[in-house]
Amino acid sequence: MAIIKRALISVSDKAGIVEFAQSLHAFGVEILSTGGTAKLFRDHQIPVIEVSDYTGFPEMLDGRVKTLHPKVHGGLLGRRDLPEHVSAMQEAGIPNIDLLCVNLYPFEATVAKADCTLEDAIENIDIGGPAMVRSAAKNWKDVVVLTDASQYAAVLDEMKSTGGATSQATRFALSVAAFNRISNYDAAISDYLSSINTDGTRSAFPAQTNGRFVKVQDLRYGENPHQQAAFYRDLYPAPGSLVTAEQLQGKELSYNNIADADAAWECVKSFDSGACVIVKHANPCGVAVGATALEAYSKAFQTDPTSAFGGIIAFNQTVDAAAAEAVAKQFVEVLIAPDFTADALAIFKAKANVRVLKIALPPGGSSAWEQGRNSHDTKRVGSGLLIQTADNHELSLSDLKVVTRTQPTPQQLQDLLFAWRVAKYVKSNAIVFCGNGMTLGVGAGQMSRVDSTKIAAIKAQNAGLSLQGSAVASDAFFPFRDGVDVLAEAGAACVIQPGGSIRDEEVIAAADEHGIAMVLTGIRHFRH
Repeated sequence: MAIIKRALISVSDKAGIVEFAQSLHAFGVEILSTGGTAKLFRDHQIPVIEVSDYTGFPEMLDGRVKTLHPKVHGGLLGRRDLPEHVSAMQEAGIPNIDLLCVNLYPFEATVAKADCTLEDAIENIDIGGPAMVRSAAKNWKDVVVLTDASQYAAVLDEMKSTGGATSQATRFALSVAAFNRISNYDAAISDYLSSINTDGTRSAFPAQTNGRFVKVQDLRYGENPHQQAAFYRDLYPAPGSLVTAEQLQGKELSYNNIADADAAWECVKSFDSGACVIVKHANPCGVAVGATALEAYSKAFQTDPTSAFGGIIAFNQTVDAAAAEAVAKQFVEVLIAPDFTADALAIFKAKANVRVLKIALPPGGSSAWEQGRNSHDTKRVGSGLLIQTADNHELSLSDLKVVTRTQPTPQQLQDLLFAWRVAKYVKSNAIVFCGNGMTLGVGAGQMSRVDSTKIAAIKAQNAGLSLQGSAVASDAFFPFRDGVDVLAEAGAACVIQPGGSIRDEEVIAAADEHGIAMVLTGIRHFRH
Protein backbone atom coordinates (compact mmCIF):
# COMPACT_ATOMS: atom_id res chain seq x y z
CA MET A 1 0.00 0.00 0.00
CA ALA A 2 1.32 3.43 -1.02
CA ILE A 3 1.92 5.99 1.70
CA ILE A 4 -0.05 9.23 1.41
CA LYS A 5 2.51 12.01 1.00
CA ARG A 6 0.55 14.89 -0.52
CA ALA A 7 -3.09 15.99 -0.06
CA LEU A 8 -5.19 18.68 -1.69
CA ILE A 9 -7.99 20.03 0.52
CA SER A 10 -10.64 22.46 -0.71
CA VAL A 11 -13.94 22.41 1.17
CA SER A 12 -17.05 24.55 1.33
CA ASP A 13 -18.34 22.85 4.50
CA LYS A 14 -15.45 23.14 6.93
CA ALA A 15 -16.88 20.95 9.69
CA GLY A 16 -14.10 18.75 11.07
CA ILE A 17 -11.58 19.84 8.46
CA VAL A 18 -9.11 21.48 10.87
CA GLU A 19 -8.82 18.31 12.94
CA PHE A 20 -8.49 16.22 9.78
CA ALA A 21 -5.71 18.44 8.40
CA GLN A 22 -3.91 18.40 11.77
CA SER A 23 -3.93 14.60 11.69
CA LEU A 24 -2.62 14.53 8.13
CA HIS A 25 0.15 16.93 9.08
CA ALA A 26 1.06 14.63 11.97
CA PHE A 27 1.55 11.85 9.39
CA GLY A 28 3.96 14.12 7.51
CA VAL A 29 1.54 14.78 4.66
CA GLU A 30 2.13 17.94 2.61
CA ILE A 31 -1.11 19.92 2.35
CA LEU A 32 -2.24 21.97 -0.63
CA SER A 33 -5.33 24.14 -0.35
CA THR A 34 -7.34 26.99 -1.83
CA GLY A 35 -8.27 30.46 -0.53
CA GLY A 36 -10.60 30.23 2.44
CA THR A 37 -9.56 26.74 3.47
CA ALA A 38 -5.87 27.66 3.30
CA LYS A 39 -6.49 30.71 5.47
CA LEU A 40 -8.30 28.56 8.02
CA PHE A 41 -5.33 26.22 8.18
CA ARG A 42 -2.87 29.08 8.63
CA ASP A 43 -5.04 30.46 11.42
CA HIS A 44 -4.60 27.10 13.17
CA GLN A 45 -0.85 26.92 12.51
CA ILE A 46 -1.20 24.07 10.02
CA PRO A 47 1.49 24.30 7.30
CA VAL A 48 -0.20 24.73 3.92
CA ILE A 49 0.73 25.56 0.32
CA GLU A 50 -1.76 27.67 -1.59
CA VAL A 51 -2.81 26.03 -4.86
CA SER A 52 -2.07 29.28 -6.70
CA ASP A 53 1.54 29.11 -5.46
CA TYR A 54 1.69 25.39 -6.29
CA THR A 55 0.49 25.88 -9.88
CA GLY A 56 2.11 29.26 -10.42
CA PHE A 57 -1.25 30.54 -11.66
CA PRO A 58 -3.45 32.87 -9.59
CA GLU A 59 -7.08 32.31 -8.68
CA MET A 60 -9.17 34.44 -11.00
CA LEU A 61 -12.69 35.38 -12.12
CA ASP A 62 -13.94 35.82 -8.55
CA GLY A 63 -12.72 32.33 -7.66
CA ARG A 64 -14.38 30.60 -10.60
CA VAL A 65 -10.97 29.39 -11.74
CA LYS A 66 -8.80 27.95 -8.97
CA THR A 67 -7.87 24.34 -9.58
CA LEU A 68 -8.48 23.90 -13.32
CA HIS A 69 -4.79 23.37 -14.03
CA PRO A 70 -2.66 20.48 -15.44
CA LYS A 71 -0.53 20.44 -12.31
CA VAL A 72 -3.62 19.65 -10.26
CA HIS A 73 -5.36 17.23 -12.59
CA GLY A 74 -2.12 15.63 -13.73
CA GLY A 75 -1.22 15.00 -10.09
CA LEU A 76 -4.59 13.34 -9.53
CA LEU A 77 -4.88 11.40 -12.81
CA GLY A 78 -1.35 10.20 -13.32
CA ARG A 79 -1.02 6.42 -12.94
CA ARG A 80 1.88 5.37 -10.79
CA ASP A 81 2.05 1.93 -12.44
CA LEU A 82 2.55 3.21 -16.01
CA PRO A 83 6.16 4.27 -16.80
CA GLU A 84 4.96 6.59 -19.57
CA HIS A 85 2.71 8.44 -17.08
CA VAL A 86 5.50 8.67 -14.53
CA SER A 87 7.95 9.95 -17.14
CA ALA A 88 5.51 12.52 -18.55
CA MET A 89 4.74 13.88 -15.09
CA GLN A 90 8.42 14.15 -14.24
CA GLU A 91 9.15 16.03 -17.47
CA ALA A 92 6.26 18.44 -16.77
CA GLY A 93 7.24 18.89 -13.12
CA ILE A 94 3.93 17.50 -11.85
CA PRO A 95 4.11 15.79 -8.43
CA ASN A 96 1.62 13.12 -7.37
CA ILE A 97 -1.40 14.12 -5.28
CA ASP A 98 -2.31 11.11 -3.15
CA LEU A 99 -5.41 12.37 -1.36
CA LEU A 100 -8.14 14.76 -2.41
CA CYS A 101 -10.62 16.18 0.10
CA VAL A 102 -13.39 18.22 -1.51
CA ASN A 103 -16.97 19.06 -0.67
CA LEU A 104 -18.88 21.12 -3.14
CA TYR A 105 -20.54 24.52 -3.17
CA PRO A 106 -23.89 24.20 -1.34
CA PHE A 107 -26.10 24.17 -4.43
CA GLU A 108 -28.87 22.01 -2.92
CA ALA A 109 -29.10 24.17 0.22
CA THR A 110 -29.09 27.35 -1.85
CA VAL A 111 -31.97 26.41 -4.14
CA ALA A 112 -33.98 25.11 -1.17
CA LYS A 113 -34.26 28.70 0.11
CA ALA A 114 -37.56 30.41 -0.71
CA ASP A 115 -35.81 33.61 -1.84
CA CYS A 116 -33.23 31.88 -4.07
CA THR A 117 -32.77 33.61 -7.42
CA LEU A 118 -31.46 32.08 -10.62
CA GLU A 119 -28.27 34.11 -10.19
CA ASP A 120 -27.82 32.73 -6.66
CA ALA A 121 -28.22 29.21 -8.01
CA ILE A 122 -25.78 29.71 -10.88
CA GLU A 123 -23.06 31.11 -8.60
CA ASN A 124 -23.38 28.04 -6.38
CA ILE A 125 -22.69 25.60 -9.21
CA ASP A 126 -19.27 24.18 -8.46
CA ILE A 127 -17.02 23.55 -11.49
CA GLY A 128 -13.51 22.92 -10.22
CA GLY A 129 -14.63 20.72 -7.32
CA PRO A 130 -16.52 18.12 -9.37
CA ALA A 131 -13.73 18.11 -11.96
CA MET A 132 -11.14 17.26 -9.30
CA VAL A 133 -13.39 14.68 -7.68
CA ARG A 134 -13.90 12.94 -11.02
CA SER A 135 -10.16 12.90 -11.67
CA ALA A 136 -9.34 11.47 -8.25
CA ALA A 137 -12.19 8.95 -8.31
CA LYS A 138 -11.21 7.72 -11.77
CA ASN A 139 -7.66 7.13 -10.50
CA TRP A 140 -8.85 5.39 -7.30
CA LYS A 141 -6.09 2.79 -7.38
CA ASP A 142 -3.63 5.56 -6.56
CA VAL A 143 -5.70 8.36 -5.00
CA VAL A 144 -7.93 8.62 -1.93
CA VAL A 145 -10.95 10.87 -2.56
CA LEU A 146 -13.09 12.24 0.27
CA THR A 147 -16.33 14.11 -0.37
CA ASP A 148 -17.96 14.18 3.07
CA ALA A 149 -16.82 14.90 6.62
CA SER A 150 -18.29 11.58 7.78
CA GLN A 151 -15.47 9.81 5.91
CA TYR A 152 -12.57 11.48 7.70
CA ALA A 153 -12.40 9.33 10.83
CA ALA A 154 -12.33 5.95 9.06
CA VAL A 155 -9.53 7.04 6.71
CA LEU A 156 -7.45 8.37 9.59
CA ASP A 157 -8.00 5.15 11.56
CA GLU A 158 -6.77 3.11 8.59
CA MET A 159 -3.76 5.35 8.12
CA LYS A 160 -2.87 4.85 11.77
CA SER A 161 -3.00 1.07 11.41
CA THR A 162 -0.98 1.02 8.17
CA GLY A 163 1.59 3.72 8.81
CA GLY A 164 -0.06 6.33 6.60
CA ALA A 165 -1.60 4.27 3.77
CA THR A 166 -5.05 3.08 2.72
CA SER A 167 -6.27 -0.20 1.28
CA GLN A 168 -7.48 -0.72 -2.27
CA ALA A 169 -10.93 -1.67 -0.94
CA THR A 170 -11.17 1.63 0.94
CA ARG A 171 -10.10 3.67 -2.07
CA PHE A 172 -12.60 1.92 -4.34
CA ALA A 173 -15.47 2.43 -1.87
CA LEU A 174 -14.57 6.12 -1.58
CA SER A 175 -14.42 6.38 -5.37
CA VAL A 176 -17.93 4.97 -5.70
CA ALA A 177 -19.16 7.38 -3.03
CA ALA A 178 -17.48 10.25 -4.90
CA PHE A 179 -19.12 9.42 -8.22
CA ASN A 180 -22.47 9.06 -6.42
CA ARG A 181 -22.00 12.49 -4.88
CA ILE A 182 -21.20 14.05 -8.26
CA SER A 183 -24.18 12.29 -9.81
CA ASN A 184 -26.49 13.63 -7.09
CA TYR A 185 -25.02 17.11 -7.42
CA ASP A 186 -25.43 17.21 -11.19
CA ALA A 187 -28.97 15.84 -10.88
CA ALA A 188 -29.91 18.57 -8.41
CA ILE A 189 -28.62 21.21 -10.84
CA SER A 190 -30.51 19.61 -13.72
CA ASP A 191 -33.73 19.38 -11.67
CA TYR A 192 -33.52 23.03 -10.71
CA LEU A 193 -32.57 24.49 -14.07
CA SER A 194 -35.12 22.30 -15.87
CA SER A 195 -37.82 23.78 -13.66
CA ILE A 196 -37.14 27.40 -14.65
CA ASN A 197 -39.80 28.77 -16.97
CA THR A 198 -39.13 31.43 -19.62
CA ASP A 199 -40.69 34.09 -17.37
CA GLY A 200 -38.34 33.19 -14.52
CA THR A 201 -40.92 31.33 -12.42
CA ARG A 202 -40.41 27.73 -11.34
CA SER A 203 -42.54 24.82 -12.48
CA ALA A 204 -43.56 22.08 -10.05
CA PHE A 205 -42.64 19.58 -12.75
CA PRO A 206 -39.20 20.13 -14.36
CA ALA A 207 -38.55 19.38 -18.01
CA GLN A 208 -36.26 16.58 -16.84
CA THR A 209 -36.47 14.82 -13.50
CA ASN A 210 -33.60 12.88 -11.97
CA GLY A 211 -34.61 10.42 -9.26
CA ARG A 212 -31.97 9.81 -6.61
CA PHE A 213 -32.36 6.85 -4.28
CA VAL A 214 -30.07 4.91 -1.95
CA LYS A 215 -30.44 1.16 -1.46
CA VAL A 216 -31.56 0.23 2.04
CA GLN A 217 -31.45 -3.51 1.56
CA ASP A 218 -31.83 -6.38 -0.86
CA LEU A 219 -35.05 -8.32 -0.36
CA ARG A 220 -35.52 -12.09 -0.49
CA TYR A 221 -37.90 -11.63 -3.44
CA GLY A 222 -40.53 -9.27 -4.81
CA GLU A 223 -44.30 -9.55 -4.82
CA ASN A 224 -43.81 -13.20 -5.80
CA PRO A 225 -40.91 -15.61 -5.15
CA HIS A 226 -39.79 -15.63 -8.80
CA GLN A 227 -39.20 -11.84 -8.74
CA GLN A 228 -36.02 -10.17 -7.48
CA ALA A 229 -36.34 -7.00 -5.41
CA ALA A 230 -34.58 -4.38 -3.33
CA PHE A 231 -35.72 -1.52 -1.06
CA TYR A 232 -34.50 2.02 -1.74
CA ARG A 233 -35.01 5.33 0.06
CA ASP A 234 -35.02 8.92 -1.10
CA LEU A 235 -31.65 10.61 -0.90
CA TYR A 236 -33.26 13.03 1.56
CA PRO A 237 -36.15 11.10 3.19
CA ALA A 238 -39.03 12.96 4.80
CA PRO A 239 -39.07 12.86 8.63
CA GLY A 240 -41.45 10.24 9.94
CA SER A 241 -41.55 8.24 6.70
CA LEU A 242 -41.29 4.46 6.64
CA VAL A 243 -37.65 4.42 5.54
CA THR A 244 -36.69 6.08 8.84
CA ALA A 245 -37.98 3.07 10.79
CA GLU A 246 -35.81 1.25 13.32
CA GLN A 247 -36.52 -2.49 13.31
CA LEU A 248 -36.43 -3.66 16.92
CA GLN A 249 -37.01 -7.35 16.27
CA GLY A 250 -38.34 -9.91 13.84
CA LYS A 251 -37.61 -11.40 10.46
CA GLU A 252 -36.35 -9.38 7.53
CA LEU A 253 -39.05 -7.26 5.91
CA SER A 254 -40.42 -8.56 2.62
CA TYR A 255 -41.47 -6.57 -0.44
CA ASN A 256 -45.15 -6.94 0.45
CA ASN A 257 -44.48 -6.19 4.13
CA ILE A 258 -42.94 -2.87 3.17
CA ALA A 259 -45.74 -1.89 0.80
CA ASP A 260 -48.44 -2.73 3.36
CA ALA A 261 -46.52 -1.15 6.23
CA ASP A 262 -46.31 2.12 4.31
CA ALA A 263 -50.08 2.07 3.72
CA ALA A 264 -50.75 1.46 7.42
CA TRP A 265 -48.27 4.05 8.66
CA GLU A 266 -49.41 6.81 6.29
CA CYS A 267 -53.01 6.25 7.36
CA VAL A 268 -52.46 6.09 11.12
CA LYS A 269 -50.22 9.14 11.31
CA SER A 270 -52.92 11.27 9.68
CA PHE A 271 -55.03 11.15 12.86
CA ASP A 272 -54.80 13.84 15.54
CA SER A 273 -55.99 11.56 18.34
CA GLY A 274 -54.67 8.10 19.28
CA ALA A 275 -55.45 5.64 16.51
CA CYS A 276 -54.81 2.12 15.27
CA VAL A 277 -54.86 0.96 11.64
CA ILE A 278 -54.83 -2.64 10.47
CA VAL A 279 -53.91 -3.18 6.80
CA LYS A 280 -54.19 -6.26 4.61
CA HIS A 281 -53.09 -6.25 0.98
CA ALA A 282 -52.57 -2.46 0.94
CA ASN A 283 -56.11 -1.68 2.23
CA PRO A 284 -57.17 -0.71 5.74
CA CYS A 285 -59.41 -3.51 7.02
CA GLY A 286 -59.85 -1.88 10.43
CA VAL A 287 -59.33 1.67 11.69
CA ALA A 288 -60.28 3.18 15.03
CA VAL A 289 -59.45 5.92 17.50
CA GLY A 290 -59.26 5.33 21.23
CA ALA A 291 -58.15 6.88 24.49
CA THR A 292 -55.55 4.10 24.83
CA ALA A 293 -53.66 1.94 22.38
CA LEU A 294 -55.64 -1.07 23.61
CA GLU A 295 -58.99 0.63 23.00
CA ALA A 296 -57.99 1.77 19.51
CA TYR A 297 -56.70 -1.69 18.61
CA SER A 298 -59.70 -3.54 20.01
CA LYS A 299 -62.12 -1.39 18.01
CA ALA A 300 -60.05 -1.65 14.82
CA PHE A 301 -59.82 -5.43 15.15
CA GLN A 302 -63.61 -5.74 15.47
CA THR A 303 -64.14 -4.41 11.94
CA ASP A 304 -62.76 -7.47 10.17
CA PRO A 305 -61.07 -10.09 12.41
CA THR A 306 -60.73 -12.48 9.47
CA SER A 307 -58.78 -10.06 7.26
CA ALA A 308 -56.73 -8.84 10.24
CA PHE A 309 -55.10 -12.29 10.40
CA GLY A 310 -51.54 -11.87 9.13
CA GLY A 311 -52.00 -8.12 8.71
CA ILE A 312 -49.93 -5.03 9.40
CA ILE A 313 -50.83 -3.08 12.55
CA ALA A 314 -49.84 0.56 13.06
CA PHE A 315 -50.33 2.88 16.04
CA ASN A 316 -49.68 6.60 16.34
CA GLN A 317 -49.18 6.32 20.10
CA THR A 318 -46.93 4.34 22.44
CA VAL A 319 -47.80 0.67 22.64
CA ASP A 320 -47.99 -0.48 26.26
CA ALA A 321 -48.23 -3.93 27.81
CA ALA A 322 -52.04 -4.02 27.69
CA ALA A 323 -52.10 -3.37 23.93
CA ALA A 324 -49.16 -5.72 23.35
CA GLU A 325 -50.93 -8.60 25.11
CA ALA A 326 -54.01 -8.12 22.91
CA VAL A 327 -52.01 -7.85 19.67
CA ALA A 328 -49.88 -10.88 20.58
CA LYS A 329 -53.00 -13.08 20.57
CA GLN A 330 -53.30 -12.80 16.80
CA PHE A 331 -50.95 -13.53 13.91
CA VAL A 332 -49.40 -10.23 12.86
CA GLU A 333 -46.70 -9.71 10.25
CA VAL A 334 -45.54 -6.18 11.14
CA LEU A 335 -46.22 -3.92 14.11
CA ILE A 336 -45.45 -0.19 13.86
CA ALA A 337 -45.56 2.54 16.51
CA PRO A 338 -43.66 5.68 17.51
CA ASP A 339 -42.59 3.89 20.70
CA PHE A 340 -43.05 0.79 22.86
CA THR A 341 -42.80 0.36 26.62
CA ALA A 342 -40.23 -2.09 27.93
CA ASP A 343 -43.04 -4.40 29.06
CA ALA A 344 -44.58 -4.37 25.60
CA LEU A 345 -41.27 -5.30 23.95
CA ALA A 346 -40.80 -8.11 26.47
CA ILE A 347 -44.17 -9.55 25.41
CA PHE A 348 -43.24 -9.48 21.72
CA LYS A 349 -39.90 -11.19 22.35
CA ALA A 350 -41.89 -14.41 22.74
CA LYS A 351 -43.07 -13.78 19.14
CA ALA A 352 -39.63 -13.71 17.58
CA ASN A 353 -40.85 -13.58 13.98
CA VAL A 354 -43.02 -10.48 14.46
CA ARG A 355 -41.36 -7.51 12.80
CA VAL A 356 -41.50 -4.62 15.26
CA LEU A 357 -40.78 -1.18 13.79
CA LYS A 358 -40.28 2.06 15.68
CA ILE A 359 -40.80 5.29 13.72
CA ALA A 360 -40.59 8.75 15.25
CA LEU A 361 -43.57 10.89 14.32
CA PRO A 362 -42.62 14.16 12.62
CA PRO A 363 -43.35 17.17 14.83
CA GLY A 364 -46.20 19.59 14.36
CA GLY A 365 -49.39 17.55 14.60
CA SER A 366 -51.65 15.94 12.04
CA SER A 367 -51.55 18.72 9.47
CA ALA A 368 -47.77 18.89 9.55
CA TRP A 369 -47.56 15.12 9.19
CA GLU A 370 -49.59 15.24 6.01
CA GLN A 371 -47.90 18.30 4.56
CA GLY A 372 -44.53 16.83 5.48
CA ARG A 373 -44.96 13.89 3.16
CA ASN A 374 -42.93 13.79 -0.02
CA SER A 375 -44.19 16.59 -2.26
CA HIS A 376 -44.62 14.25 -5.21
CA ASP A 377 -46.00 10.76 -5.76
CA THR A 378 -44.63 8.67 -8.61
CA LYS A 379 -45.70 5.55 -10.46
CA ARG A 380 -43.84 3.62 -13.14
CA VAL A 381 -45.79 2.92 -16.32
CA GLY A 382 -44.08 1.02 -19.17
CA SER A 383 -40.79 2.94 -19.61
CA GLY A 384 -42.49 6.06 -18.31
CA LEU A 385 -43.19 7.80 -15.05
CA LEU A 386 -46.36 9.41 -13.75
CA ILE A 387 -45.65 12.20 -11.26
CA GLN A 388 -48.22 14.12 -9.23
CA THR A 389 -48.32 16.28 -6.15
CA ALA A 390 -49.13 14.31 -3.01
CA ASP A 391 -52.79 13.87 -2.03
CA ASN A 392 -52.45 15.80 1.22
CA HIS A 393 -55.71 17.78 1.11
CA GLU A 394 -57.26 18.17 4.55
CA LEU A 395 -61.00 18.50 4.89
CA SER A 396 -62.64 20.63 7.59
CA LEU A 397 -66.25 21.09 8.69
CA SER A 398 -66.43 24.43 6.91
CA ASP A 399 -65.71 22.67 3.59
CA LEU A 400 -68.82 20.49 3.79
CA LYS A 401 -71.97 21.29 1.87
CA VAL A 402 -75.20 19.72 3.10
CA VAL A 403 -77.45 18.96 0.10
CA THR A 404 -80.34 16.97 1.66
CA ARG A 405 -83.40 17.93 3.64
CA THR A 406 -82.10 15.88 6.55
CA GLN A 407 -79.33 17.73 8.35
CA PRO A 408 -76.46 15.77 9.92
CA THR A 409 -76.07 16.01 13.68
CA PRO A 410 -72.78 17.29 15.19
CA GLN A 411 -71.84 13.70 16.03
CA GLN A 412 -72.65 12.52 12.53
CA LEU A 413 -70.44 15.24 11.09
CA GLN A 414 -67.53 13.96 13.18
CA ASP A 415 -68.25 10.39 12.06
CA LEU A 416 -68.35 11.55 8.44
CA LEU A 417 -64.98 13.29 8.74
CA PHE A 418 -63.54 10.13 10.31
CA ALA A 419 -64.94 7.97 7.50
CA TRP A 420 -63.61 10.42 4.89
CA ARG A 421 -60.12 10.30 6.38
CA VAL A 422 -60.12 6.50 6.22
CA ALA A 423 -61.53 6.38 2.66
CA LYS A 424 -58.55 8.39 1.46
CA TYR A 425 -56.31 5.37 2.18
CA VAL A 426 -58.62 2.70 0.73
CA LYS A 427 -58.13 1.56 -2.86
CA SER A 428 -60.78 2.94 -5.20
CA ASN A 429 -63.64 2.33 -5.57
CA ALA A 430 -63.81 2.87 -1.80
CA ILE A 431 -66.83 2.69 0.48
CA VAL A 432 -66.30 2.95 4.25
CA PHE A 433 -68.99 2.53 6.93
CA CYS A 434 -68.05 4.06 10.29
CA GLY A 435 -69.49 4.86 13.69
CA ASN A 436 -68.28 5.61 17.21
CA GLY A 437 -64.72 6.33 16.06
CA MET A 438 -64.21 3.03 14.24
CA THR A 439 -64.70 1.41 10.86
CA LEU A 440 -67.67 -0.95 10.62
CA GLY A 441 -67.27 -2.18 7.06
CA VAL A 442 -64.77 -1.48 4.28
CA GLY A 443 -65.35 -2.10 0.57
CA ALA A 444 -62.20 -1.63 -1.50
CA GLY A 445 -60.84 -1.88 -5.01
CA GLN A 446 -63.97 -2.91 -6.88
CA MET A 447 -64.74 -1.99 -10.47
CA SER A 448 -68.26 -0.96 -9.40
CA ARG A 449 -69.01 1.44 -6.55
CA VAL A 450 -72.25 -0.37 -5.75
CA ASP A 451 -70.28 -3.63 -5.42
CA SER A 452 -67.91 -1.93 -2.96
CA THR A 453 -70.98 -0.82 -1.00
CA LYS A 454 -72.37 -4.35 -0.91
CA ILE A 455 -69.01 -5.82 0.13
CA ALA A 456 -68.61 -3.30 2.95
CA ALA A 457 -72.07 -4.24 4.25
CA ILE A 458 -71.25 -7.97 4.01
CA LYS A 459 -67.99 -7.41 5.89
CA ALA A 460 -69.87 -5.71 8.72
CA GLN A 461 -72.44 -8.49 8.80
CA ASN A 462 -69.72 -11.15 8.95
CA ALA A 463 -68.08 -9.33 11.86
CA GLY A 464 -71.41 -9.09 13.69
CA LEU A 465 -71.45 -5.29 13.52
CA SER A 466 -74.62 -3.29 13.05
CA LEU A 467 -74.66 -0.58 10.41
CA GLN A 468 -77.82 1.00 11.77
CA GLY A 469 -77.22 4.73 12.08
CA SER A 470 -73.74 4.49 10.55
CA ALA A 471 -71.84 7.13 8.58
CA VAL A 472 -70.55 6.28 5.10
CA ALA A 473 -67.76 7.76 2.99
CA SER A 474 -67.43 7.30 -0.75
CA ASP A 475 -64.08 8.35 -2.18
CA ALA A 476 -65.69 9.54 -5.42
CA PHE A 477 -69.19 10.50 -6.54
CA PHE A 478 -72.06 8.04 -6.92
CA PRO A 479 -72.66 7.66 -10.67
CA PHE A 480 -76.16 6.30 -10.03
CA ARG A 481 -78.60 6.20 -7.13
CA ASP A 482 -78.17 2.41 -6.64
CA GLY A 483 -75.18 2.90 -4.34
CA VAL A 484 -77.25 5.12 -2.06
CA ASP A 485 -80.10 2.60 -2.11
CA VAL A 486 -77.73 -0.17 -0.97
CA LEU A 487 -76.16 1.81 1.87
CA ALA A 488 -79.57 2.99 3.05
CA GLU A 489 -80.82 -0.60 3.06
CA ALA A 490 -77.79 -1.52 5.16
CA GLY A 491 -78.78 1.05 7.80
CA ALA A 492 -76.64 4.11 7.03
CA ALA A 493 -77.91 7.43 8.39
CA CYS A 494 -75.55 9.83 6.62
CA VAL A 495 -73.07 9.84 3.75
CA ILE A 496 -70.15 11.98 2.61
CA GLN A 497 -69.08 12.08 -1.03
CA PRO A 498 -67.44 14.52 -3.46
CA GLY A 499 -70.44 15.20 -5.73
CA GLY A 500 -69.95 16.23 -9.33
CA SER A 501 -71.87 13.50 -11.11
CA ILE A 502 -74.25 14.42 -13.93
CA ARG A 503 -76.79 12.49 -11.85
CA ASP A 504 -76.18 14.36 -8.58
CA GLU A 505 -79.82 15.45 -8.42
CA GLU A 506 -80.96 11.84 -8.79
CA VAL A 507 -78.50 10.69 -6.08
CA ILE A 508 -79.51 13.48 -3.68
CA ALA A 509 -83.19 12.70 -4.31
CA ALA A 510 -82.48 9.07 -3.37
CA ALA A 511 -80.90 10.21 -0.10
CA ASP A 512 -83.97 12.35 0.62
CA GLU A 513 -86.26 9.40 -0.09
CA HIS A 514 -84.39 7.34 2.49
CA GLY A 515 -84.14 10.17 5.01
CA ILE A 516 -80.36 10.12 4.83
CA ALA A 517 -78.21 13.21 5.39
CA MET A 518 -75.75 13.80 2.56
CA VAL A 519 -72.80 16.19 2.51
CA LEU A 520 -70.53 17.00 -0.42
CA THR A 521 -66.80 17.67 -0.21
CA GLY A 522 -66.12 18.96 -3.71
CA ILE A 523 -62.96 16.88 -3.78
CA ARG A 524 -62.29 13.19 -4.35
CA HIS A 525 -59.61 10.74 -3.16
CA PHE A 526 -58.97 8.14 -5.86
CA ARG A 527 -56.23 5.75 -4.76
CA HIS A 528 -55.07 3.37 -7.49
